[in-house]
Amino acid sequence: MRAERIFAKIALVVMFGLLLGAPVFAQDEAPGWNDLSDTQRQVLQQFANDFDSFDAERRERLAAGAERWSGMSREQRAAARDRFQSWRELPDSQKDRIRERYREFRSLSPDERARIRDNFDRFNRLPADRRQQLRDRFRQMTPEQRQRVRDRMRDRARTQQRKRQNTDRPR
Repeated sequence: MRAERIFAKIALVVMFGLLLGAPVFAQDEAPGWNDLSDTQRQVLQQFANDFDSFDAERRERLAAGAERWSGMSREQRAAARDRFQSWRELPDSQKDRIRERYREFRSLSPDERARIRDNFDRFNRLPADRRQQLRDRFRQMTPEQRQRVRDRMRDRARTQQRKRQNTDRPR
């Protein structure tokens, strides 16, 4: 159960990354209620009276989220509802930590973000028992040991990146 909650939290962070990541509107001005498509207005109906009073960033996020929502299958929508419910049940302190981690993630270089996503995908492709073994081993480490592991992984990734860059250069 604990592993499922951890995975749900990670999935939630990824979902927020998608929600906050790419506004649907490229123009400088955020969309107003009347600028939304019929589908977006239907999804965002509960905000109809207040939408135009929201700040530009929030309107862009809501419009992008409504666009994605309308493209989701029934199963994807159910999963998104479950993740949102999990988010709502988290204590505020934990939500703040997740938001801070997301801000840190967004401040990384595109290469570093891609590396983290690749590692996350690789971890999720492992068999469930192997993932649990790795989680247990990590939990049993001291904070110093954990940091050494992170540093080694970061150094290894940088070394691999340098090797790739060197092989990509014309001679």
